[in-house]
Amino acid sequence: MTSRVDPGYLRTYLVTDPVLCGARGVLSVIESAVAGGATTVQIRDKTAGGRELFELVCRAAELTDGKATLLVNDRVDVYSAAKAVGAAVDGVHLGQEDLPVAAVRKAIGPDAVIGLSADTHAHLDEVHALGPGTVDYLGVGAIRETSTKADHPAPLGYVGFAQVAAATTLPCVAIGGVQARDTLALREAGAAGVATVSAICAADDPRRAAREFAQAWDAAEAPSGK
Repeated sequence: MTSRVDPGYLRTYLVTDPVLCGARGVLSVIESAVAGGATTVQIRDKTAGGRELFELVCRAAELTDGKATLLVNDRVDVYSAAKAVGAAVDGVHLGQEDLPVAAVRKAIGPDAVIGLSADTHAHLDEVHALGPGTVDYLGVGAIRETSTKADHPAPLGYVGFAQVAAATTLPCVAIGGVQARDTLALREAGAAGVATVSAICAADDPRRAAREFAQAWDAAEAPSGK
């Protein structure tokens, strides 16, 4: 399968968490992270109401427009509403328990970005059975134990990630307890990018934290495989 996403946009990937962002707020963290080099921002908030999340996405789009890819976790309705009013939002990221990805592709059209969480070969088999262009990239993890997602699967580590990434032609983003120091090993394992929640959202200086990830990615040697 092929992807419509330029893998370069996936390299430094922020997933937001309103609790970890604290009093400074999600938008402040997004603005700082993008200034530091974040290339993709995924808005994830499992407790916000539809209107609240819609307003957050629209305001975030003003900060990322022309600078970073903006995705909405799970809430296809919020993505569609924001898109309908002209917000520069690029797509959605879905989990295995979210709406069926094929149905979402039909609903939001061929140009939107769709990412999908996947961590087993069974998940890959399901993705590969879909039509070309249904899924653009995979979020693969957890790499190690993480407190930001209580129901994460057993950690894959570098080796487990490499096995998943080698089994698909879709770009794979590593997530789950990832730190900037993991970048070289994950890039060598076939990662098209590294995603983080707490390492940026909970950082004293989100801009500097994002810069560390971006610099680590640029400094890593190009992967020898995919």
